[in-house]
Amino acid sequence: MTPKQKYYENIAKTVIKNLEKRQMEGYYCPDRASAVEKALSLMPEGSSIGWGGSMTLGESGLMDAIAGGQYELIDRNTAKTPEEKRAMGGRLCCSDYFLMSTNAITVKGELVNMDGFGNRVAFLCYGPQNVIVLAGINKVVRDVESGIQRIRTAAAPPNTVRLDKKTPCALTGVCGDCHAPDCICSQLVITRHSSVPGRIKVILVGEELGY
Repeated sequence: MTPKQKYYENIAKTVIKNLEKRQMEGYYCPDRASAVEKALSLMPEGSSIGWGGSMTLGESGLMDAIAGGQYELIDRNTAKTPEEKRAMGGRLCCSDYFLMSTNAITVKGELVNMDGFGNRVAFLCYGPQNVIVLAGINKVVRDVESGIQRIRTAAAPPNTVRLDKKTPCALTGVCGDCHAPDCICSQLVITRHSSVPGRIKVILVGEELGY
């Protein structure tokens, strides 16, 4: 084990201990393959699964894994009309598992997330029976303010480029604290506690994943 790998393991242990104080479960996996294996072990075959937009889920291989598994997948991208999207939202709200990443997680165990429309953070807060958060070690920050700063500098700008949004940060790479029509920073949610013990399960991965 290299010094960096040992550091990742040590800081993950600290985060997991603090997640437990907040009634959230935490797990550490040294690489993406073992993280996918862990996530699959938490979801019995036949479970209904939805997910929020996330580079991490794709990069880790988890999306490919569930596509090849025996699950009921609820893909919001298949909805074509406003009526279908509304119905899909209802199915997602009642799903067994909702998969997502987090924009940042503090060493104290707080999840920090910023959304455009808020559908991802909505299901983190309420609805699905279980939420599995897959996060690379690069998402760990000192505190909430550092998490917000991370979103403004490392997460939102590349995401606006990926999504072809017309925002100041997409054009300059620097947050403009904007109110542009394409703004993806409408909802700021800090998850400091889970009212339902164990509903939120965080898998920390000893690799850099996502934005």
